[in-house]
Amino acid sequence: MFTPIDLTSWPRREHFDYYRSVLPCGYSVTVPLDVTALWDQCREKDLKFYPAFIWCVSHTILSHPAFRMGVDSAGNPGTHDVLHPNYTVFHEDDHTFSDLWTEHDEDFSLFYENFLADLAQYGGNHGMKAKPHQPANFYCISCVPWLDFTGYSSTVPGGSPQLFPVMTYGKFSDKDGRRTMPLAINIAHAAADGWHTARFVQDLQAFVNTVTLEGRGRP
Repeated sequence: MFTPIDLTSWPRREHFDYYRSVLPCGYSVTVPLDVTALWDQCREKDLKFYPAFIWCVSHTILSHPAFRMGVDSAGNPGTHDVLHPNYTVFHEDDHTFSDLWTEHDEDFSLFYENFLADLAQYGGNHGMKAKPHQPANFYCISCVPWLDFTGYSSTVPGGSPQLFPVMTYGKFSDKDGRRTMPLAINIAHAAADGWHTARFVQDLQAFVNTVTLEGRGRP
């Protein structure tokens, strides 16, 4: 469901208009995320880390309206009730990747099984869009497991950045018994300011530290 924002009382109306029309731009933030607890839990329960982390991100987005923004056919801003993850899968045979998507479900076990089913059915398809009928309310998340980076930016030359977030995480690093990874967040400035992104990162870190995953292990 898409809910229009009441522009008469929205504190960020001027900011949205400015960064949407006058100076359309986005920004990128890369942060180190400690995923020790989530990684250990996945290993203990024989769960794949990739869908588990994607689910944690999708869950956290639910409590952050700035990360669920969109516009209607007339360009009026609003928020989606949920964003479904659009994620990438890598093809070892030709070193290309494809996009898949899985509907978010607050029940981790259901999301996890649906993810595995989508991966089994569509994961071998080559081309940009391996699974058809991508919904309008989605966000992008991917992994670059070969690279430990301190900055990662996604640009849209000559165009306006999308309102939905684009996230990329990188290679794990292990030090002093902790496992961390870089997480890059790209988002339109019209949708979110630095405060919004900082709050999202804080909440995501807290969630991966404490979440309990329930679901079946690897097939």
